[in-house]
Amino acid sequence: MDLKNRLIAFAQTFNDVQIDHPFAKFPEYQVLRHRKSGKWFGLLMTVEKQKLGLEGTEMIGILDVKAAPEMVSIINQSRGYLPAYHMNKNHWLTALLDGSVSEKQLQSLLRDSYERTR
Repeated sequence: MDLKNRLIAFAQTFNDVQIDHPFAKFPEYQVLRHRKSGKWFGLLMTVEKQKLGLEGTEMIGILDVKAAPEMVSIINQSRGYLPAYHMNKNHWLTALLDGSVSEKQLQSLLRDSYERTR
């Protein structure tokens, strides 16, 4: 199982989670949300590196999560993290799914985002 699917499986261990594909233009994008409220706590995408300000035209997997603004400003300076792609850059961040961020850290970010959006 690849990292993206392991993160989805991890998110499904939380209570009341729904995973869907809301964008007809981008059917591979997956939104992780609270079933009752509909609030998002994660967004899994595959985008071209250059759209993220990275070199190259290859596709790369990313995870957007909500985080405390203080954490966003600090963590965005770390390897494997970027300002949020298509989300509020003060409250969300993007983590690369290329191995530069550990799976344990990604799980921690997902759990925090889940709790923050309850």
